Amino acid sequence: MSISRRGFLIGVSALLAGCSTTAVNHQANYAARPDEPFPLKAVPIHKIKPELRRTEVAYETNEKPGTVIVDTPARRLYYVLGEGRAMRYGVGVGRDGLALAGNATVGRKAEWPSWTPTANMMRRDPRNLKYAGGMPGGPNNPLGARAMYLYRGGNDTHFRIHGTNQPQSIGLAMSSGCIRMMNHDVIDLYERVTVGARVVVMQA
Repeated sequence: MSISRRGFLIGVSALLAGCSTTAVNHQANYAARPDEPFPLKAVPIHKIKPELRRTEVAYETNEKPGTVIVDTPARRLYYVLGEGRAMRYGVGVGRDGLALAGNATVGRKAEWPSWTPTANMMRRDPRNLKYAGGMPGGPNNPLGARAMYLYRGGNDTHFRIHGTNQPQSIGLAMSSGCIRMMNHDVIDLYERVTVGARVVVMQA
């Protein structure tokens, strides 16, 4: 039985359609969040580099689903979904000498957390002394919309995965050691991660 050129093209088109995936609506991922205690405005997608946008990607690892992997040199964080897939986020990381390395667990989580600088932070920058008693959560708080507190052996490491009110720092190494995410992204990760989840921080 012969196949016409038109029939062949229709068949190929249908096959390709079955193999394709729906394009990610990046702007929807960064739409306004009016339901938040401190509402977030939409982030214009052109202000986020394509490689730093939240995206599900192929990612091979021996870590179990639910694990968080921070690739510090690449400025990327992966939430392991399983079956060779992960959710990828762009992050900001600590300056040289101020970064966590190795394994930790999520000891606790908080929405719009308060922030208290550590003794080292106050020593390095005396301007932080005025926050020694803590800074309430809100749009001006450096921890942003969410924080996940990293523990080892039941003790707080003082490192966090958190949001930021400085989205321009994403993709850079300029923090005091913590892992920064865009507020929209840290909200998404917060909803996925459970207390007790394993966190792996890779350094160069």
